[in-house]
Amino acid sequence: MTTALVEDSWDRIDSWLREHTPRTFASLGPPAADDEIRAAQEELNVTFPPDLVASLRRHDGARGGEEAFRFMTHDRLLGLQEIVEASRFMRSVAADLDEEEAESYWHPAYLKFGSYGVTADGLAIDCRPGRDSYGVIGRFFDETGTDFGRADSLGAYLAELADQLESGKGRSAVAFNGRLIWESAHAPRPEWGSADDPLPGPEAQLPPLDLPADPTEPLRAVYLHGLQELGALVATQPRECVVRAARKQMRRLAVETGLAKYIEVRAVLDALERGEAVPPPDRSGPLVLRLRTVLVQSNAHRDDFRRWAAEKMVHAVWGSPHRGVYEIATIRRRLSVDWRAELLADLGNPPIPPMPDNRFWAALRNPGIDSGSYAARYAQDHD
Repeated sequence: MTTALVEDSWDRIDSWLREHTPRTFASLGPPAADDEIRAAQEELNVTFPPDLVASLRRHDGARGGEEAFRFMTHDRLLGLQEIVEASRFMRSVAADLDEEEAESYWHPAYLKFGSYGVTADGLAIDCRPGRDSYGVIGRFFDETGTDFGRADSLGAYLAELADQLESGKGRSAVAFNGRLIWESAHAPRPEWGSADDPLPGPEAQLPPLDLPADPTEPLRAVYLHGLQELGALVATQPRECVVRAARKQMRRLAVETGLAKYIEVRAVLDALERGEAVPPPDRSGPLVLRLRTVLVQSNAHRDDFRRWAAEKMVHAVWGSPHRGVYEIATIRRRLSVDWRAELLADLGNPPIPPMPDNRFWAALRNPGIDSGSYAARYAQDHD
């Protein structure tokens, strides 16, 4: 075990973060003092592996928030005092276990140095000296316990992270609005089906399509809240901008999933792009029949993505544009690690607003967005 690998890996990580995600880089803490590290070891009655000491001497954790530095597992880097508190809590959870049970769940000499938000899950390091497992990296899951198959040392784990940042291979490190976001995407299956597939007649027994009952019905703000800065952007852009974005996003989704190969789909997308009016939805019309047929075929091919694309197209064509953007984004985030940048481009690349909070949603005045629950809660909290 050598601390040189820790130092070199942090050099590489810091360099990448400083260049690509300065907000995440700024979340990293300053070095922990040696006397504080010694006091933490005495309090926990363990000997920290040298790699953990070297890492704490570089960064004493990362402050919380959406911009926080997180590992590939989405666990935030904990500071020294947080390590002490989290590890003591885990000891209390496992206090009634015998030695054999504790080794697979949580041993008193395990330390938690990464935390998965509000859950007890997180990254762990084995601090039992004299064992081959000393300094090995694992991950704790509340349901299953601790698995130490992650890396042989913290230095090796940090080196792997640096490799992924620099190469972009595996789970992708996305730089968006100055912060690091770990993303992964599924491969769609656009190959099945053909533009020549016959269209069934209106009497065909097909599943119904959930058509929008009222395209003017406001979208609940909680849905856009989940899109973070982009949700705030969608909520504050002019309606015509959101309409264009919904249609562009729908074309992206149709191409990715293979839905765009059908003549009826392309015809409507092209008409919308030209600014032409599309007739009201007709359950026996060409587009609706095609989408209903796709529902059946997608189930036969076990292709959820094309089925979802068919279901969501009705919102982009006939529904609320705000709901259309939201619905399509929930699918595209599974298909493209760059979905945020692509949605931003479809909105015209306006300046990105700050991360919205409850106050933002409470003050929002947009007839297309229902933010009443936020306004009521904010008023109650500040009464």
